[in-house]
Amino acid sequence: MKGYLEEVGHLTKLNPQDAWLPITESRNGNAHYAAFHNLNAGVGFQALLLPVAFAFLGWSWGILSLTIAYCWQLYTLWILVQLHEAVPGKRYNRYVELAQAAFGERLGVWLALFPTVYLSAGTATTLILLGGETMKMFFQIVCGPLCSSNPLTTVEWYLVFTSLCIVLSQLPNLNSIAGLSLIGAITAVTYSTMVWVLSVSQPRPPNISYEPLSSASPAATVFSVMNALGIIAFAFRGHNLAMEIQATMPSTFKHPAHVPMWRGAKVAYLFIAMCLFPVAIGGFWAYGNLMPSGGMLRALFQFHSHDISRGLLAVTFLLVVFNCLSSFQIYSMPVFDSFEASYTSRTNRPCSIWVRSGFRVFYGFVSFFIGVALPFLSSLAGLLGGLTLPVTFAYPCFMWVLIKKPTKYSFNWYFNWILGWLGVAFSLAFSIGGLWSIVNSGLKLKFFKPS
Repeated sequence: MKGYLEEVGHLTKLNPQDAWLPITESRNGNAHYAAFHNLNAGVGFQALLLPVAFAFLGWSWGILSLTIAYCWQLYTLWILVQLHEAVPGKRYNRYVELAQAAFGERLGVWLALFPTVYLSAGTATTLILLGGETMKMFFQIVCGPLCSSNPLTTVEWYLVFTSLCIVLSQLPNLNSIAGLSLIGAITAVTYSTMVWVLSVSQPRPPNISYEPLSSASPAATVFSVMNALGIIAFAFRGHNLAMEIQATMPSTFKHPAHVPMWRGAKVAYLFIAMCLFPVAIGGFWAYGNLMPSGGMLRALFQFHSHDISRGLLAVTFLLVVFNCLSSFQIYSMPVFDSFEASYTSRTNRPCSIWVRSGFRVFYGFVSFFIGVALPFLSSLAGLLGGLTLPVTFAYPCFMWVLIKKPTKYSFNWYFNWILGWLGVAFSLAFSIGGLWSIVNSGLKLKFFKPS
């Protein structure tokens, strides 16, 4: 009997609704899928902003901060993987569910809902902005002087990109987009490599300097540094999807889901390191403190649009577009899951293909509308990095102490409490620094006026 139970699994209390929802309706994931999803979620547009942070931090503090952040988030990812089935008979399939188990039903929702919703829906909106703008630059490079006198506007490019996202979003569940995540992972690694290689292979701009950008006052310098650290924190995303990715895997006593999940995550984060560190170091070496606030793509276009062959630039921008399309799908899946969970709980039946499709079309165009209404959203990396930092750096440490209950006053107990509260303190500091940077740089909040 015992052997039979081990083969069957954990005797998990199954929720029939899980079989109807995009996150959990397919549980045939494996380590390869975990690697694809984690890499697709972990590398993206935010990596291209890292040299902007180095312009304020300089070489030593920039590399040190990036290394510490990488090791810290890798540890908290390990915590989340271990906590997925921390309680016998229960699988925490979503980040908010784990937060509720650790902090309580109401407090867990309050603490985790906003940052995870932003990291899903907000990232999807930012991807529309970046994808649309990159498509526009790709068209300008390919078309060149042959462009018609009436090219598409920025808003129209946003609409083209959104339409492509909606078409791809019709794939039913998280496992079904594994192929897209593989494409997203390959394109992310490729364009990250191409961007820094193209940058360092060209002559550096005149008057380049590697001294940290100076500010008018010591207080201004502190706020600038906090904003730069917020940009580094924002580069590490994907923890809000860790529980969801692991939920797609089968789990038994003999073969628990955390084994393939962690195996895939380790491979993914090795490639993530191979992307983030060269982009940050190579980008800062190539442009120094002349790095524009738009990041590496903007720098490449601004300094080398006439030095690098149009074909190479076009391929680089096209890879960014493909990566944005793939990332949109995995970051939107938790939102699709929430829509369908609300529908199925009220009707007690699964969504029909038309209802599911309707939800995704609605979500795509709402994201498009927000992108048009708030075109400056991608300029808030420092502030948003601070606001969402606890999801990656703080909450997992608290969850470990509250769920696993290590011996009080032991090293494990102290270590996780200290890391958790440091994460909260950094979140507040980075948010203040990001807000100050917005005010100081005079960001014009041009609602409904994309550039």
